[in-house]
Amino acid sequence: MTKERFAPFALAVSVIGFIPFFMLIGYLRIPGEFCLPLLAVYALGAALLVMWLDGAAVKLRRWTTILGSIAVAALLVWGGVDAYIASIPTLDDRALTLYEYQPYAGEKTTQLPEKATLQFDQAQAESFTMDGATALYPVYASFVQAIYPEGEYPWWDFRDEGIALCNGTTEAYERLIAGETDVIFVAEPSKKQREAAAAAGLELHLTPIGRECFVFFVNSRNPVTGLTVKQVQGIYTGEITNWSQVGGENRAIRPYQRDEGSGSQTALQLVMAGLPLMEPETHHVSDGMGTIIQEVASYKNYANAIGYTFRFYANEMVANDQIRLLALNGVEPTKETIRDGSYPISSYFYAVTASPIGEAAPEKTNAALKAFLDWCQGEQGQWIVENVGYVSMK
Repeated sequence: MTKERFAPFALAVSVIGFIPFFMLIGYLRIPGEFCLPLLAVYALGAALLVMWLDGAAVKLRRWTTILGSIAVAALLVWGGVDAYIASIPTLDDRALTLYEYQPYAGEKTTQLPEKATLQFDQAQAESFTMDGATALYPVYASFVQAIYPEGEYPWWDFRDEGIALCNGTTEAYERLIAGETDVIFVAEPSKKQREAAAAAGLELHLTPIGRECFVFFVNSRNPVTGLTVKQVQGIYTGEITNWSQVGGENRAIRPYQRDEGSGSQTALQLVMAGLPLMEPETHHVSDGMGTIIQEVASYKNYANAIGYTFRFYANEMVANDQIRLLALNGVEPTKETIRDGSYPISSYFYAVTASPIGEAAPEKTNAALKAFLDWCQGEQGQWIVENVGYVSMK
């Protein structure tokens, strides 16, 4: 076959080749910023191949126009798919607008109806620092506003200097173990966090502050309204892969996870009861240093997705009717079912401190910290826990 006769065949192969090329990009989850250059290189290479095979300069414009049109169409399709994916809401408790709960500055702090029975002066306020989980910030920020002197208590500082910061569960445990903060408000530590504390020669002390439940949620259009704990385990081991297996539509299940060490990921591991977790969905992001790294993907509210978090933040998300909380073992996640123990996955959340193994807990040696934690467990502190949206211990 001459080069001229082979040119149309090469053109057809180039056009059809866009399909597996797109599939390869999707399979590799190549970041969007690299897709356009890759497609441009593909189109240019195809154009040069066909022009060389054609061998006729008079046909250069025709082939360039054809291949250029194909490249533009392909880019438009890719851009359309990208725009569609971007339009699907991302739901993640890391996106909680913390400044709205900041003591003496936010509009959503929960205020006592009367003056707190415990009042700190500036020296007492500065005698210990705190950090904690994103979803628990509304609780301990309200504690601060109730008993600390009026002032500025920012939830974040690039130097990690502050009385009441909120760096999230993972970093809060890291800072506690490193001795960079004194008390953190978090869920029960994971096995790795306990091991990290032990490796540092520390013992963790857990003071229960309130109760909460762990919930699973799906897109509000998903007809599935409940699962059993065993079905949840099957989904997250990869044994159950289609919603039709649990009474839903014939759609592949897209289970999302959270990053290792987060409070909700630790809760999922407890639910799994030692069963192996499937690999989480990941995406590529820039780490700010010019390199691309993989991170656990945030929950994307696809029609076939399932995610999890704690009830407080789930209620924040449910307010926009985008998701539905699932009943577990036939029981809805409510304050009442947490209180009476009928919801199968509920637990305490804690104020956690650390001390060298064999030594007294900090709350036994720091009078202000002891008074603070006693107050948190007392009537007024528990009123705040309840009115923020969690369940008190009483």
